Formats: sequence, C-alpha cells, structure tokens
Amino acid sequence: MTAIASQARRNRWAVSFADLLLLLLGFFILLQASGHKRDGMLAQVRQQFGGRTASSVVEWRAATLFLPDEALLSSQGRAAIARTTAGLRSGGGRIDISSQGTDPARRRFDPWDLAAARLGAVARELKAQGLAEDRLRIRGLDQMDGDTGKGQVIRVGQVGSPR
Repeated sequence: MTAIASQARRNRWAVSFADLLLLLLGFFILLQASGHKRDGMLAQVRQQFGGRTASSVVEWRAATLFLPDEALLSSQGRAAIARTTAGLRSGGGRIDISSQGTDPARRRFDPWDLAAARLGAVARELKAQGLAEDRLRIRGLDQMDGDTGKGQVIRVGQVGSPR
C-alpha cells in the first residue's frame, strides 16, 4: 500500500505541469483570437511582468495624412504630425513607428511599396520636426487589415526610457 501512495506522491508534479501547460495553451488561444486587440493585450501582459510599454500611442489613418495614392504628406498630415511631435519631444525614450494594413484605393503603387514609403515619410517628418534620429525606430509593416476596414493605419508611440 505504501508503494502505491509513494508512487502517487512522486507523480503529483505531472498534474501541476499539465495544468500549467493547459493555462498557457488557453492564454495563447485567447491571444490569437483577439485579432486587432492583440497589441494592447500584449502591452498589458508586458507591463504586468515589469516590461516597458508604450507610454503614449497616436494612431492615424494614412488617408488623413497623405495625398491620395501617394506617399507625400498633405498640409493637414504635416500639422497632425507637428502636434504629436510637440508631445514626444519632452520624453527621452525610443519612439516606435509602425503600420498596419494597406490602402485599398491605391492605383499606381504596389501595396507594400506605398505602405513602406508612407511609413518612411512619417519617420522623416518626425525627424524634420526636431526628434533625434537615434530615438526613431520603424518597427513593422503589417499588411493584415483584419476586420478594421480602415485601410493603412500608422502608429507612433513613445516607449520607456532610452537604453
């Protein structure tokens, strides 16, 4: 009888390990199912574990910043970036610039080329507005529009303190 009880005690860790694996599996399934809310969820998880998160994020639809079917900023786009730059100058952290989606109204450019050129144009404008180039980091170009239907969306966010 004691041999069976001893064996059960030794295998108790396997149940705890299986519970942990199932919890992790459930977390990643929820994360994948969250779609466009994934970045926010990951930022909250990162913050809970002591990681750096974006302290301020600004999001624009590319159609409001650029001339139609171009990677040239409109006057309204330059003004919007100037307003954002004023708030980013005071911080000392890195500034991440990212893009999600493509412009469905494009005619002249390949979707990758137009999205990447617009992302670069925002980075150049932030630099021209007085932000140090070593603070700017172009993070990604995600073509997945998902359910947003917004076309290309450009995000600028200040992250933590400088390394």
